[in-house]
Amino acid sequence: MELKLVRQSAASVEADAVIVFEAEGGKSFATALPVQYESGEISGKFAEYTLVHNVAGFAARRVLVAGSGKPEGLDPAKLKKLISGALRTLKGKGIRHVAVAVGSGAQVAAAAEAGVVALWEPDQLKTTGKDPDKAIRTVSIAVDSSDAGIDAAFEKGRVIGTALNTTRDIAVEPPNILTPMALVARARAVAAASLLEIDVLDQDRMRQLGMGALLGVAQGSAEPPALIVIRYDPPTGATKDVLGLVGKAVTFDTGGISIKPSEGMEKMKYDMCGGAAAIGAMQAIASLKPGVSVMAIVPTVENMPGSKAQRPGDIVTSLSGKTIEILNTDAEGRLILADAITYAKQLGCTHLVDAATLTGAIVVALGHAASGVYTNNDAFLSTFMAASKDAGEQMWHMPLFDEYMEQLKCVYADIQNIGSRWGGACTAAMFLKEFVGDTPWIHIDCAGTAWLDDAKPHMAKGPTGIPLSTFVNLALSWK
Repeated sequence: MELKLVRQSAASVEADAVIVFEAEGGKSFATALPVQYESGEISGKFAEYTLVHNVAGFAARRVLVAGSGKPEGLDPAKLKKLISGALRTLKGKGIRHVAVAVGSGAQVAAAAEAGVVALWEPDQLKTTGKDPDKAIRTVSIAVDSSDAGIDAAFEKGRVIGTALNTTRDIAVEPPNILTPMALVARARAVAAASLLEIDVLDQDRMRQLGMGALLGVAQGSAEPPALIVIRYDPPTGATKDVLGLVGKAVTFDTGGISIKPSEGMEKMKYDMCGGAAAIGAMQAIASLKPGVSVMAIVPTVENMPGSKAQRPGDIVTSLSGKTIEILNTDAEGRLILADAITYAKQLGCTHLVDAATLTGAIVVALGHAASGVYTNNDAFLSTFMAASKDAGEQMWHMPLFDEYMEQLKCVYADIQNIGSRWGGACTAAMFLKEFVGDTPWIHIDCAGTAWLDDAKPHMAKGPTGIPLSTFVNLALSWK
């Protein structure tokens, strides 16, 4: 699919279809479409789509009027959702070229990102049922403006959208194909194409370093683990800060000896979405070149109940030197993140953001509407939340009260890997905090947002790419 920027008005752009927007109570196209307005077919309600053929005054063969809701309510998240929904409405109709008419730089960035992301499908391995002749081939972002910032906004949206699809391509792979070593290969390909440094720690190197928490999770699988480090350095004269993006990448999670129920276990191929987002973010960061050094640190394992699997009651020694009693082998993500966070600090990361499909408890708390966010630094949180808002990825600040640590106190080791069922997302975050120290840190529990169980009007079933856009915007906003 080709994405283009054209400096034309909605009326003048030649395409098979042009997407325009109408707010509630608006009459922007009433002269051209009087019947549709008078009948109430076009009301401006959010995500209401009205397709009309051969509209007078438009060069395009069809006009899709997309209701944008109340004029003051169209934030980046809603705009991307609206444009994606419009493009998916036009899919499969034999329309080859679609134009999206927008009016500002911020809208151009959102439209470009949506133009790439909307048409993605999780059907790479399907051999039947595809009809390429009906696919949308070109999406033009049409803006009637000479603003010099338009080109940069378009490029930002295009780059982030492309990186999101890279992340989704990785995350949707079945676990028999995307093993930890296959993820390493995908990370190497991204790094090579983006001219980024990459280092991969194998099992022997991790054992020499003392990553007992990570290796304990991996020991039940025939697939060897790895720890991936990808580095971007900006031009000279930039800040000396180093932002570490730590992404959990359990390529399949059975739960280990504490095995999960069989129903829905196939979704545990998505337990590496945090790692995939960190890898994809580095692709975008390499193109957009923020003024801060960024590292992606991705621990990748498979959690299986093999004959050598760790057991409830085992005690492992982490890279930090802290000992951990394993009470539940299905609380494995926090174990691999503990060693990855410690290693990120050893590599010189001054600020850390980790992303993990970590707990079902966060889904109980927030549903699928937002990711849970935890921090040890309010100033860093403020910067992060501004970046997530600009990205259009909904995040909600969750507490880290001292009382949560009471649940993790242990008689036999320094800390145990789970607490009670109450406040499970908070105790998991508190466990990670023990390995962070004073380093400014954000933890994103994206278990409820990293994938869609069913297709939505604006997005296909499968991985969403969250929180890649927030990662990128955070790096771009660095001062």
